[in-house]
Amino acid sequence: MKRLQKFIADSGYCSRREAELLIKQKQVRVNKKVAEIGISVNDDDKVTVRGAIIKPNKELIYIALNKPKGYVSTSSGEKSISSLVRVPERLFIVGRLDKSSHGLILLTNDGDFAYRLTHPSFAHEKEYIIELAKDINSEMVAEFKKGIDLGEKTKSFMKSIKKIGPKKYRVVLSEGRNHQIKRMFEFFGRTVLDLQRVRMGKYKMGNLKKGSWVFINKDSCY
Repeated sequence: MKRLQKFIADSGYCSRREAELLIKQKQVRVNKKVAEIGISVNDDDKVTVRGAIIKPNKELIYIALNKPKGYVSTSSGEKSISSLVRVPERLFIVGRLDKSSHGLILLTNDGDFAYRLTHPSFAHEKEYIIELAKDINSEMVAEFKKGIDLGEKTKSFMKSIKKIGPKKYRVVLSEGRNHQIKRMFEFFGRTVLDLQRVRMGKYKMGNLKKGSWVFINKDSCY
């Protein structure tokens, strides 16, 4: 037995959070009855979402991709990363990057894995290599670590920032807000020329070439 929202996520239909919303919207039925949040189901139950029958995946897969610039982190659209990773399974995109950024993205049909790696409550680290148009100073570094106000409910922080070359920095976040790094540098009038993600939690990009992908073991550190 497992919670209904986890059952839906494990099928690859959508994330656990999206499944919870669908249940609240009365879009999910179990054995022809409208489902409620909190119920549990097993593999013998007939679960439908918007009329489509949902079944758990028989084989869970995990993929590491080095996204090139110019590709969008969606399953459809012009130059989507789905054109780079051609597998028959429906996959979650774990850790999106904007079109101008590049680096590590994970893909999976394991909804629970995607949820745990992206939900803010788990605070998984994300590591980036950043190139700026103009260097920053020590006072700015201190403010990044202290937290700056970007007009949201809470301040945005950098867990660490280290200079690794002229106008180049290694940045670690434990948050995942929209365009967070670029917005934080723009706060001090600094333009990000290049943004590359090299790590998500324990998963590293390593020597994976741009546009290439590999199957990984979720229990190992690629």
